[in-house]
Amino acid sequence: MIGIVVADDHPIVRSGLTALLGSIDGLTVLAAVADGRAAVREAVTRRPDVLVMDIQMPGLDGIEATRQIAAAAPGVAVLMLTMYEDDDSVFSAMRAGARGYLLKGSEQAEIVRAIQSVAAGEAIFGPGIARRVLGFFAAPPAATEPFPELTDRERDVLGLIAAGRPNAEIAGRLGISPKTVANHISSIFAKLQVADRSEAIVRARQAGLGAPDSAP
Repeated sequence: MIGIVVADDHPIVRSGLTALLGSIDGLTVLAAVADGRAAVREAVTRRPDVLVMDIQMPGLDGIEATRQIAAAAPGVAVLMLTMYEDDDSVFSAMRAGARGYLLKGSEQAEIVRAIQSVAAGEAIFGPGIARRVLGFFAAPPAATEPFPELTDRERDVLGLIAAGRPNAEIAGRLGISPKTVANHISSIFAKLQVADRSEAIVRARQAGLGAPDSAP
């Protein structure tokens, strides 16, 4: 029996997945939660075989939740099930420790097959995602990015901070909400172990990010 935790902030998706997976022989849903912090808590306390995770969730997003789960409960296989198919999301999830990545809209049989595969220790990706991953590894190696502990999105935010942009402008440039910008900034401060915005700017500029009057 494969134990599963579902983490998705949309009630309809969460209840639909719970009903679907609970109806499949050999699968059992241990819990269904609506945010990343709850997903980490359930992973640590229940130790499911698989945690089906959305990316965009309130409080703690799915990628950071995956990173924390990989550190605290490495035996839990995280399968991303999300609408985001951009390179930033895909490769940030992989770097965080996700074992699989599917898009919402995948066939039910594909989702079940992916859960069974990651529970068995395999890595699995939807067809479009697999092509993207293969293309990445076939490409010439890219130059090393500064601050590898940051996600690509966090690095974008840090560059804009170092360029002197306020949070509202950062949100507009990146197409995200000011609250999401604030969450990214908190994560950046924690990962870089800096106390405030000024110290983050100094670190960023020393690494060549955010020259004044420039932006990603």
